[in-house]
Amino acid sequence: MTALAAWQNFYVIVGSSAGALIGLQFVVMSLIADRPAIRTNPQAGQAFATPTIVHFTVVLVLAALMSAPWDGIDAISMVWGVGGAGGIGYTILVIRRMRGQTLYKPEFEDWLFHAVLPLAAYLMVAASAYAARIYLREALFGVGAAVLLLLLIGIHNAWDAVTYHMFVVRTRDSGRPQ
Repeated sequence: MTALAAWQNFYVIVGSSAGALIGLQFVVMSLIADRPAIRTNPQAGQAFATPTIVHFTVVLVLAALMSAPWDGIDAISMVWGVGGAGGIGYTILVIRRMRGQTLYKPEFEDWLFHAVLPLAAYLMVAASAYAARIYLREALFGVGAAVLLLLLIGIHNAWDAVTYHMFVVRTRDSGRPQ
């Protein structure tokens, strides 16, 4: 499987990054959890925080699977298909959670990074699985692009959550005007 072997360095870098960012996300969430909350809404966490960990985890798992010594493309492309379909379903669930939570009114950027781009990434993974038997090179680039997009989405969403808690929630907690 020389086509897949050529991607080893890419998946080592991306997978390692995702693993480190998962750990960092847990540290940040632990620090934020120690602060007193003025309002709590678990639905907001399920809509905005949990998907970030899910995207990082998908990147880590796909990177690990893509680095395994597969005998052919059929088995791994079936895994992509299942992962892509699962990601599409999960993104639809996140959209429902975003609409159902009442703590925060999502803005355009929130819809873009929590709904549109993740849906596009998971659609790319699913489409790549379908195309892999005929267009292997393009399918590998499709999965690579989707994995990188999910990593960048996770970075954006993690940063967005930290800045929201530091500059909006913290300001509100301290009594200073927003």
